[in-house]
Amino acid sequence: MSILKKRKNESRRIIIAALVGFCAVLSFVAQASAGVQKAGVKCRVEIDRAILPAGGNQRAVVKVTLDAPPPPEKSTRPAVNLAIVLDRSGSMSGQKLERAKDAAIEALRHLGPMDIFSVVVYDHNVSTVVSAQHVKNIEWIEGRIRQIRSGGNTALFGGVSQGAAEVRKNLDGNYVNRIILLSDGLANVGPSSPEDLGRLGVALIKESISVTTVGVGTDYNEDLMTHLSQNSDGNTYFVESSRDLPRIFTAELGDVLSVVAKKVHLIIECPDGVKPLNIIGREGRIKGRIVELSLNQLYGSQEKYALIEVEISGGKSGEKKDIAYVNVSYENPFTQKKETSSGRAYAMFSKDKIKVKKSANIAVQREYNFNLNALSQEKAISLSDKGKNEEAVLELKKSAQKLREVGQEHKDEKLLKRAEEMEVQAGQIEKEGMTKKYRKMLRTDSYQMKNQQMSK
Repeated sequence: MSILKKRKNESRRIIIAALVGFCAVLSFVAQASAGVQKAGVKCRVEIDRAILPAGGNQRAVVKVTLDAPPPPEKSTRPAVNLAIVLDRSGSMSGQKLERAKDAAIEALRHLGPMDIFSVVVYDHNVSTVVSAQHVKNIEWIEGRIRQIRSGGNTALFGGVSQGAAEVRKNLDGNYVNRIILLSDGLANVGPSSPEDLGRLGVALIKESISVTTVGVGTDYNEDLMTHLSQNSDGNTYFVESSRDLPRIFTAELGDVLSVVAKKVHLIIECPDGVKPLNIIGREGRIKGRIVELSLNQLYGSQEKYALIEVEISGGKSGEKKDIAYVNVSYENPFTQKKETSSGRAYAMFSKDKIKVKKSANIAVQREYNFNLNALSQEKAISLSDKGKNEEAVLELKKSAQKLREVGQEHKDEKLLKRAEEMEVQAGQIEKEGMTKKYRKMLRTDSYQMKNQQMSK
């Protein structure tokens, strides 16, 4: 081969190598760009066992987890449209009201000039102390809050309605809309049942307004407060001492200021041979083989999940079967664009009992049993309300025993710790009865577990 031909071949190899390298770089850049574009809410779909017994119909629990990303470091956070609704009835006089005002001011100081802030107070009347406005003249707003004085009865429904009216003034903006309601007493003016407030919560969530409720002391109606929070996808707190109010308000605002997804909608579709039976711990709708759930927002780095119990037709040993397909849509508050995520779950079938047992997904089984425990707490409250205190205690003990059995089977410290806590609760109620304090603790604990509200 001539020297000239050798040089031509060598040049050709160099050019080809360069082109291959350039294509590889382009591929890497494209993949990196795709990763950036997809750096949103992740959807994970799991079942409580990866391998199911072959043969007859089986029941399984599907867990759909939404993993929210942290807020983007260099992006301006979504602005907040916050209304604080304070109970100023006679029972709030003294330190309670002073602490409540401190908490409202603490919340105000965490906001910026792009945020909207308003304050509504209520006793037997409802008054707007600070109308919805951008957070600019902070000293003037603080002064208005400091002037709040205690009054008469408790028009709670009217207070929330007026707070919602202030929020509605700016619904057309790209805001995170939130009402924080504080009360220490029973609603005794206007609509006052849990059902009344639950319907109000349903109406507000349709407008993307969530209500977080803060109950102070042991005289407020926890059923009413949790109905309102649950139906509007807000948080709920039981504050035994008013000293904790500023801390609670600060923690709650930390959530509100870190929203990374809004108007979250999940559609879970089961294929032929898989029938959804129950949604555990959350409100949703089952229609045939379709399950639908909605959340108002997700906070940065938060994990939220839904549990669905399904019935699966018998599979043959060695067979692989799809169990659920999930599609998630949500609004990205930083780009104001709709984004999606998806996932799927499948199971294998085997006649080997040891394989079936070893395939247990401990995380799914833990959350499933935690939610069953939350439902047992609610059942215990219902039994106690009917005068069946012994049966209420028995319900809590049975739940504790179940947690302990599952915890011991899987050597899971979290389940065992929860079992111990339930045993202590049952013992306290057995000894002292279902006091106002214990009832509120059970109701709040149940709510926070079902809604994956982080302890604050």
